[in-house]
Amino acid sequence: MKSFFSSNIFRAIVTIGIAAILFWFCPKCIDQLTVGLILAGLLLIINFPKFFSKYPWATTIARLLVGGLFIFSGFIKSNDPIGFSYKLEEYFEVFKADTGLGFFELFAHISLPLAILLCVSEVALGFLLLIGAYRNATIVLLILQIVLFTFLTFYSACFNKVTHCGCFGDFLQLVPWQSFWKDIILCFLIAFIWVGRENINPAFPNWLANILAIAAIAASIYFPIYTYRNLPVFDFRPYKIGTHIPTARQPKAGYQPAVYESHFLYKNLNTNELKEFTNQNYPWADTLNWKYDTTLPPVLVKEEIGGPAIKDFNLADKDGVDYTDSIINHKGAQFFIIMYDIDKANADAATYAKLNDLYTLATKANIPVIGISASPYEKTQLFKQDKQAMYDFYTCDGIALKTVIRSNPGLVLVVDGIVKDLWAWRNIPSFSEIEQKHLK
Repeated sequence: MKSFFSSNIFRAIVTIGIAAILFWFCPKCIDQLTVGLILAGLLLIINFPKFFSKYPWATTIARLLVGGLFIFSGFIKSNDPIGFSYKLEEYFEVFKADTGLGFFELFAHISLPLAILLCVSEVALGFLLLIGAYRNATIVLLILQIVLFTFLTFYSACFNKVTHCGCFGDFLQLVPWQSFWKDIILCFLIAFIWVGRENINPAFPNWLANILAIAAIAASIYFPIYTYRNLPVFDFRPYKIGTHIPTARQPKAGYQPAVYESHFLYKNLNTNELKEFTNQNYPWADTLNWKYDTTLPPVLVKEEIGGPAIKDFNLADKDGVDYTDSIINHKGAQFFIIMYDIDKANADAATYAKLNDLYTLATKANIPVIGISASPYEKTQLFKQDKQAMYDFYTCDGIALKTVIRSNPGLVLVVDGIVKDLWAWRNIPSFSEIEQKHLK
């Protein structure tokens, strides 16, 4: 019996069975011929390992591509683990809404440690693959990770749920279908690595490989924790230092808006069947056979081209009066104290006292200091009373504020509409230090 489970016949039965299930239950958002070709290609590689493992150079190329890409992808996400955690939280919220399963909310609450764990695993596995250490365990973990990523990107693409996967952070934003095809290519490469694993030999003696592995894992843990506690070392966001906010809010030359298609559900009055229509073919005139039932969320047909880098950064007071233009076009220096969610602000008492001191000294120097939050007016007023804060708050979209700075609270210095510097709450300097560096 043991020999049967390790036989080629058993492997073929299992893999063909899994492929048949995937083919049968695959949603219609992707052509079935395409799905069949993908599955057939993977089945060929997995079930004819002797043929594909005859070429060690193919295994080597696949190792270099997969290892390098995993290290690069993990490093980019490690540079901004908070941003990656926002993306994971978005996935979990979508899964909870679509499935009704409450445990996804628990995952959403621990999205930050999960984000750091995935960053660490990507970098560490990529490095271990390149040096050939812990070969079988490394490849198995790579397979599990790419299966997870492929599922996430396919779900996003098929159901138009998460518009950017976060695979490469803000460095390179791929639309879901691009991310999916990237993961399909990785699936084929990792399949090549699996069948050709006997061609992988350790690049170093065991003792040295162990030291290098420990060092790589330690570094892959340290970097995302450092960037979480501070700010991204490499800033690819639209509010990075040197950005002129008024200009970044304008569309680029050749701008084309995104195109969406409306979808509707109509009920057939004869059969009670619910059928989906678009705004091109909905049976609005056939009132004898069809009755309008529901308007579905619009579907993105064409991506926006040349849109503004900064969107939704609109500032209003408690009465809803818009102050965006007057604030971002202010001549001279001003400070933004960003707290996208008052309830989630996690600075210590000393930091809030430092912000109060900064407000006092900056105001004496005729430099405005304003708070910006997505929290309701009542929350900001309670915060001001609790922390004895004198600065007034303006409201802004929470997602926009999460993009401005990966810290809650965080401090931004803007001079003549240009972002001069940003500080996480742990690193806010004194007013005199800021004055010496930026305001002389």
